[in-house]
Amino acid sequence: METEIRSRAGLLGLARLMKMAFDGEDMAPLGDALIKRAESDPLDANALMDLSTLLQLRHNREVALDVQSQALATKILYHLPANGEAKIRLLSIMAPGDIATNAPLEFLVENSDISLHMLYVGPGLPPVPPLPEHDLLFVSIGESTRTNPILEELAPVLNSWPHPVLNMPANILKTSREAAPVHLAKVAGLVMPGAKRVHRADLSSVKDFPFIVRPVDSHGGHGLARIEDARSIAEYLEKMPDPEFYVSPFVDYRSADGLYRKYRVALIKGRPHAAHMGISDNWMIHFANAGMTESAEKREEEAHFMRDFDEDFARRHHEALKGLSEILGLDYVVLDCAETRDGKLLVFEADTGAVVHAMDPVEVFPYKAPQMKKVFSAFRDMLIGAMRAGT
Repeated sequence: METEIRSRAGLLGLARLMKMAFDGEDMAPLGDALIKRAESDPLDANALMDLSTLLQLRHNREVALDVQSQALATKILYHLPANGEAKIRLLSIMAPGDIATNAPLEFLVENSDISLHMLYVGPGLPPVPPLPEHDLLFVSIGESTRTNPILEELAPVLNSWPHPVLNMPANILKTSREAAPVHLAKVAGLVMPGAKRVHRADLSSVKDFPFIVRPVDSHGGHGLARIEDARSIAEYLEKMPDPEFYVSPFVDYRSADGLYRKYRVALIKGRPHAAHMGISDNWMIHFANAGMTESAEKREEEAHFMRDFDEDFARRHHEALKGLSEILGLDYVVLDCAETRDGKLLVFEADTGAVVHAMDPVEVFPYKAPQMKKVFSAFRDMLIGAMRAGT
């Protein structure tokens, strides 16, 4: 691996590096090789960008972002070539930040005939270089306090872009934790709890127990907690130094058997696709705590969810999903959702930055690879459709 990394000038990229981490590979030799490569050539921005990603995967976020800044000071345009001849040339507009900052398109286009150029924009970065020839532009920047000014600045520029643009900035701004529940409030059959932004000094005044709290701009369950009483608030603030939080009412979405079921659904040009499902006795479901690998019964239920998705889940929530898609107006968005006890679609988050992947081991999850091929094909079909409509 070290010889390969030291000898190549290309970018490994997020998808490949995250797969290695997901599989439990020892990342230390790779990190050492990237450091040596960067030391031998301080202008090797690809090595620095890969090193930044690796450091994030090893939970060294602050160091990772510093390394990313070094990479972006040298180069703001990166390239992952197609597998063979490129049939689609996709330009992705991105912002500096951690893995959750941008839509991880690399997973959707990996090993395909799609060539992906990634252009980073934002304050303090070098001037935009001459852009590569491209068929489409995709705004990958996700909504956050830090990136919203970038999205607002991009909006008028992209309104007159010479090629089709997917995920327009104004629509991405609708996905904020505060804005999305307001936009979606009138969608029939859909529930999305409102989110109130609260300064830490005012958090102790919230009395609508139980409620959910998380730091502003956090993702992946970082700092997410259910608050049951005033004592819980004090304990939470002792652990969390953040200045502001989002507070939402807790919706108990347990099924009749006492378990929680959380779904990830990718909406691609308005059509829903199953991405994964988690089943747990814990309301805060993550892959690590859901026990899907250990339970054949849970995996069979997820396989059923994927196999019968179009005729079951998607049909049951057709009107809610259609209404959400029409209001948000996004070409691609990922929902983390569940079902309320009275059968409505409970949306926790509508996000363009959620990971949709095919990293799970085939020998344990044999049903996932065929489903993810459908998702990736649908994404490609969307790109082809946009290209044709733009000609």
